[in-house]
Amino acid sequence: MFFVAGSKRSGGAARGNEKSMYQKFRDVDILDKKKTVTALKPGEDRAILLGLGMIISSVMMYFVLGVTILRSYADSVWTEEGVCVVLNSTIAADVNCSYHCGPDCRRVSRYPCLQIYVSINNTGRVSRLSHNEETHDASSECFFVPKCQKEMGVMQAMVVNISERLKANQQISCYYNPSERQHDTVLLSRLYGNTAVFHSLFWPLCMLTGGTLIIIMVKLNQYLSMLCEELGKVHK
Repeated sequence: MFFVAGSKRSGGAARGNEKSMYQKFRDVDILDKKKTVTALKPGEDRAILLGLGMIISSVMMYFVLGVTILRSYADSVWTEEGVCVVLNSTIAADVNCSYHCGPDCRRVSRYPCLQIYVSINNTGRVSRLSHNEETHDASSECFFVPKCQKEMGVMQAMVVNISERLKANQQISCYYNPSERQHDTVLLSRLYGNTAVFHSLFWPLCMLTGGTLIIIMVKLNQYLSMLCEELGKVHK
């Protein structure tokens, strides 16, 4: 009887030890899972916030670039590219301009008005050449409008340098209005060309795509984690 009772006690103690060891391992496993979930959740939240920030930034960039670059590109009528032959380059007269000399101070200076006449695609029609759309809006008579400065000699040297370069290159690329028959004014360069429009659309699109992919990957990771947890419960 003593041996039987002793064996029963030893068997019960062994099973109790096995249960306690199993419980310890189970508690450790649950604790590790909780630590993993706790560690992953802030990372997932930060990833989602990063994706949302990229999407919002791309939308704002589209709005800003749409108001500036895309609108200016769409409003420009000088869309056709051609070859202009420089016929005449002269400094007609001096034009008054004003510059800031302090918070509440404005002074008057003068810059030379450079006038350049060209022929488009060897048609024989004489047209006036402007630097870009802003120059044409500021002064339709002058090819280039320099930034107004106190020293008149600096602006004069800049205009003379441009005139000499254009005289050296008899044939230059230019842009004209295809709907205008006379082509009174042509541009040397567009303020925002095709390259600027491409970059203004491409990089915000990359940011928008990247932010969307980050959010999709985080949500997919959360879905797969829940699916693995459900499958683990079924097998148990």
